[in-house]
Order: sequence, then structure tokens, then C-alpha cells
Amino acid sequence: MNRLAVELPGLNLKNPIMPASGCFGFGQRYAEFYDLDQLGAIIVKAATLQPRAGNPTPRVAETTSGMLNAIGLQNPGVDAIMADKLPWLAERYPELPVIANVAGSTESDYVEVCRQISTAPNVKAIELNISCPNVAHGGLEFGTDPKSAYALTKACKAVSKVPVYVKLSPNVTDIRVIARAVEDAGADGFTMINTLVGMQIDLKTRQPLLGNRTGGLSGPAIKPVAVRLINQVHQVSQLPIIGMGGVMTAEDVLELMMAGASAIAVGTANFSNPQACPEIIKALPDVMDRYQIKTLTDLITEMAVTSV
Repeated sequence: MNRLAVELPGLNLKNPIMPASGCFGFGQRYAEFYDLDQLGAIIVKAATLQPRAGNPTPRVAETTSGMLNAIGLQNPGVDAIMADKLPWLAERYPELPVIANVAGSTESDYVEVCRQISTAPNVKAIELNISCPNVAHGGLEFGTDPKSAYALTKACKAVSKVPVYVKLSPNVTDIRVIARAVEDAGADGFTMINTLVGMQIDLKTRQPLLGNRTGGLSGPAIKPVAVRLINQVHQVSQLPIIGMGGVMTAEDVLELMMAGASAIAVGTANFSNPQACPEIIKALPDVMDRYQIKTLTDLITEMAVTSV
């Protein structure tokens, strides 16, 4: 029996741990540090219809208990990802499930990328990125309005050949309203949370540290926000949640799962420790023993019956 195995729509995972999109690229660099087959899955960097150069530099700034980033969805475009990045993963890690993060500036952009990328043999699910705070068009324009979120999700579901998970933003008044709209549109699950909007000022120059002025705050500082919002969505929806936000340890994994998540994405921790994901996976059984958790499936079932 695999104590760490979990099942979600489109995803049979040997463990619940995966790197979050934007924090792992397409896996090539991290493959120099460890065998990616240790992971439950991989959420690759965002794909857009056309290549994107991203925001002006500086694009990253360290903060207390976290970091700000304003990368701006830099990526080579869906054609290059389909021709190069996904085949590289398929050749070397044929059993590793890939979740493709999809972004865009318009609804038609999202739809076309979903149509194309969902045909890749190793893409088992799509993460619909309607919550990126670091781009001028798209992103939060869709993720903060329930009608827009509904329409975009429905359009992408209509063309996708794999399950669609929608990435929810914490930068809203009531995340439950967006979650209900996305569920009504036919989403298969949620990923949450994306980063919080933040800003940091250089005292010497009296100017924002980031070239984009604002960026997405991630890291341990946002974990309590992630726990609260995951639990709020868990209480109003039966759809599975891939939880993320400040996860650094196996204890953090269990906390987000007790809030309502069924799997976990690790983001900022990969920057400070390239071995973060395999170390968390290795530590999970001992931490589960400490809290008398036989299997993660048992924990998920328990939390589905008993609300926090």
C-alpha cells in the first residue's frame, strides 16, 4: 500500500507533492539536482499563445518570510513548449504527470492554448491561470469577476481534452463567489492560492524595488492566508483542491490538507532549497505517523466528512 498516493481528476499521483508553476520552469534545471520521478506531478511554467519577454527588471525582491516577483509570465510560447519542453519531459520522465499552466491576454488566447497543449501526451490536466497579478492584460481581469471567470472556464473546458483546474486569486473580496462561478462553468478542480499583490520600496532611491512597481508576494508569510482561503472554498465546493502558498515542510503539507486540499504544490521553497520537494516527500511518512494518519486518502476522506 502506498500511504502517500492520492487520486484527482486526470491525476493518479504516487504522492501529493508537485512544484508550483513559475517556480520550477520546465524541470530541466532541477533535474540536475534529483530524479524528477520522485515527484507526484509537475506544474510547468505558464504557456501563452505568443512568446512573452516578461516585465522589466528588477523582477524579484526578497521580503521578510517570503519574496516578491513580477516575472510577467515570461515563456517561449505554446508552439515552442509543445515542440521542445514537453517532449523533453516525456522522453526522460514518461510516467511523470504534467499539469500545464495556461495564461493569456484574451479569452481566445486562453482557448487556443488549451486546445493545443491539452493534446500533448504527457499533459494530464490544465491549470487555468486566471489570477496572475503581474500582467497588464488577462490574469486578474478574469480572476476577480465571477462572470468573466465563468465564461473563460466554460470556453476552455469546451476545447480541453484533459481536466481543467482553475487557479484562484486571493486578491478578491470573497473567493467563494469566484469558486462557485468556476464550478458552475464545469471546472474539474481548483489550484489555490496564487500570490498576494505587494510592493517594497528601496529607502535609498525612494522608488519601488521592482521594475513593475508591484509583484506577487509568496513564501511562508502567506501560508495562513492560504489555509483560510482553502478552507473557505472547501466548505462550499466538493471539487478537489491542489493547495499552495508558503509550503516549506511536511507539516505544512498536512496543514493545508486538513484545511481541505487533496494535493500540494510547493513554490518559493524551491528557490531557497532545490531539494525542497524530495525532502518533503521523504519526511511525510514520519510526520503522518506522529499525527496518527494512516494514509493521505484517509485524511482527505476525513476532511471531506468533517469540516474544519
